Amino acid sequence: MDTGRCRTVFVEVETPEEAIEVGRRLVDEGVQLIELCGGFGPVWAGRAIEAIDGAVPVGTVGYGPEAVDQVHAIFS
Repeated sequence: MDTGRCRTVFVEVETPEEAIEVGRRLVDEGVQLIELCGGFGPVWAGRAIEAIDGAVPVGTVGYGPEAVDQVHAIFS
């Protein structure tokens, strides 16, 4: 998506390891922010931060306990 002021790139990956490689590539291309799907959790967010040497902010989307069953249904 590109609003003219902000460009958003969505990248689908099959494994967390693949996300690490994509993150490195995006940083090399000039990305300013990385937001991971909530499924990655804090461990993989930490690995992503380490992999890019903290070059840009990395965050994760979070889901509250009320959404656990619905999110699980999507990925099962």
